Formats: sequence, C-alpha cells, structure tokens
Amino acid sequence: MRWENLTVESGGHSRAADAALFGADAVVSRTFDTPEFRGITFHEVRARSIINRVPGVSRMPFEWTVNPYRGCSHACVYCFARKTHTYLDLDSGLDFDSQIVVKVNAPELLRRQLGSHRWQGEHIAMGTNVDCYQRAEGRYRLMPGILSALRDHANPFSILTKGTLILRDLDLLVQSAQVTDVGISVSVGFTDTELWRTVEPGTPAPERRLDVVRTLAEHGIGCGVLMAPVIPFLSDRPAQLRATVRAIAASGATSVTPLVLHLRPGAREWFMAWLGQHHPYLVRRYERLYAGGAYAPKWYQRRITRQVHELAQEYGIGPTRAGMPRRIRPPEAPEPAVSEPTQLTLI
Repeated sequence: MRWENLTVESGGHSRAADAALFGADAVVSRTFDTPEFRGITFHEVRARSIINRVPGVSRMPFEWTVNPYRGCSHACVYCFARKTHTYLDLDSGLDFDSQIVVKVNAPELLRRQLGSHRWQGEHIAMGTNVDCYQRAEGRYRLMPGILSALRDHANPFSILTKGTLILRDLDLLVQSAQVTDVGISVSVGFTDTELWRTVEPGTPAPERRLDVVRTLAEHGIGCGVLMAPVIPFLSDRPAQLRATVRAIAASGATSVTPLVLHLRPGAREWFMAWLGQHHPYLVRRYERLYAGGAYAPKWYQRRITRQVHELAQEYGIGPTRAGMPRRIRPPEAPEPAVSEPTQLTLI
C-alpha cells in the first residue's frame, strides 16, 4: 500500500511535490469481529494535515474541507470518491467499501490548525468526499472532537451526510449553531426501498435519513436535502420524483436540490458492473446517455431540475439552497417585571 507517497488531499488530486500526509510506519491495521464491521479493515493513521484546500477548478462551492476518513462502508455503487482509493494502490471497488483509512488524530490536529495565526476562519465543509458519519464513526468517535474544536473557535462549517449517527452529536450542533454559521444537508436521492438495498447497501434507509431532517428541525437547525443522485431510468420517473419530493417536504426540509448521477472514472467502472448484474437491459442506454463523459447531457439535467423544482413549489419547500448555514439565535432576555416605583439611592 502506497502510504509513503500519499500527498495532502486536494479534492482527490495528488501532487508529487507535496509532503507525505503520513508514513508507512504510522499505520496500524485492525479488524473487528462484530457483525457491523465484518469484512472491513481499518487502517489507523496519524495525519500530518487535516484541513484541505479544494482545487480552484472544482465545481464545489467551498474552498476548504475536513475528511477524517478515506473509503466508505456505505458502499454506494455510484460514489464519485472511489478513484481516490487508487492513490493508495487500493482498488476503487471492493477495497473502497472495505479498506477504511481512519485519521485517528483528526480532532487534535484540527484544533491545532484552527488555532494557528495563519488560519483565517474560513468555512469548512465535511462529508464532501466520503461520509464522516459512516459506520466507522460509531467506533472511532472522531466527530465530537472535530465539532468541539469548530465550536470553540466559532468556525463556520457544513456537513453533508447519509448517516443517522449525526443525531448522536445533536447537542454539539446546537451549541455550534449558537456561535457560528452551521449548514446541514442530508442526502436522499430516492425513496424506493428496493433500489436503496442494492445501490446504497451500507446506508440507513431513506426514511431514517428523513427522520434526521425532522429531528434537526425540531431542535432549531434548518436542514436541506440533497436529492442525489437521481439515477436515470431507475429513479427518475415522474411518480418516483413526486414521491421523493413529497417525503422530503413532509420531513420539514428547508430546501431540496436535485443532482443527476455523474460517473467519474473509478465510479463509472464499478457502477456499470453493478448495472450489468442488476439491470443488464440498461447498459446500452447508459453507454449512450454518458457517451459524452462523466455527466448526463444538459437537456436531461435541466429536465430533472425543472421537474423537482416544480414539485418542490407544489409541496411548499423553499428555494433550492441545500446546506445554507443556519444560526440559532440565543433566547432574548425576558422583559423586567413591572413593579411599584421605588426611591433610587446611591448605595
């Protein structure tokens, strides 16, 4: 495994000139004989950097990220981050799902970097590469320390997740929202349970994720839904889109933002293999639809976006601004009780 050559993460692009993120002598590999972790190997590392700059050419609307894990046991067959595992001489298929890198010193390292005079307090996005609330987080508990550091430095942040484990840290999220801008988005691309079981086998069910949205709203934290991915020919029928948007609206989401499936190298090969096994009649249609590259044609993306926007308006969901930061305002001081006039004194 090429630990020595792993460079500081920058949106999945490594540069030989960068210093190694960690060395081979810093890696401890573990397995746990419990049902939820069976077949998974965890590689514990001590990272040298945890705040990563997003490349300027990226489409992402943020500049800095924190990723305490690499690889993801959610095992979503379409995950765009799969190719990043090849930088470790691991494959982008089964290895991505089962060989999980854990940056065990992420909380202390983040606190140190946030306290540096060079850090200017910019927004930090989490869950943008792999899910920071995947199953490994239940054992390693990195996010409470990460959230505490962000709260203590009043540093704005956002989280995108499919994991219900985020509710474990509800108190920290509420505390953070009282001192800085916090944006939470939950990813729910569809509500079809049969499709979910095969395409996102390691994730909580869609309805459980919408329960997260509902709970956050009850505690004053607005939560948007990233309706992603909309999977061509499998979750894009009008009735399916309507059912998904209706469920999102019922959860109390502040917004819904559709995103059509994109198939970057690494993800494309794994997804197409899955498609050939489960829906072989669609292989040729996908080859034609994605003949131009990783993204579906603009006409298709516009059609899906228009349909979802119309449904969102029908069900009363606000503008599509998923993950917009929300700050909980502290309670106003109560008005002083009115009492009978008293003589003021100097002592």
